Amino acid sequence: QVQFVESGGGLVQPGGSLRLSCVVSGFSFSSYAMSWYRQAPGKKRELVAGINSGGGVTTYADSVKGRFTISRDDAENTVYLQMNSLKPEETAVYYCNGGFATPLWRGDDYWGQGTQVTVSS
Repeated sequence: QVQFVESGGGLVQPGGSLRLSCVVSGFSFSSYAMSWYRQAPGKKRELVAGINSGGGVTTYADSVKGRFTISRDDAENTVYLQMNSLKPEETAVYYCNGGFATPLWRGDDYWGQGTQVTVSS
């Protein structure tokens, strides 16, 4: 069964940093691209960053380029999102999913619980 377990969120001041983690199970992690998404209250879920199966190709939303870094550890079945210089408008629930910029497992039952990131002073 495909499962995504996100962690690492919290309350951070504007300009601060957080590192999110997503542990994956239920499929061959190393063979799949992975992506991070976020959903703010009242808004649609949006792509934040993606990384290919080899880890050598990444993509980022324009709004986070230069501040966020996606990475992966295939030995730990984990994908990370390092977020620096956070802004209040980036307050959202952050999720991971398989696929490069397009979620492979789209049903509500597949998405994890996400991890809440709140950027506020």
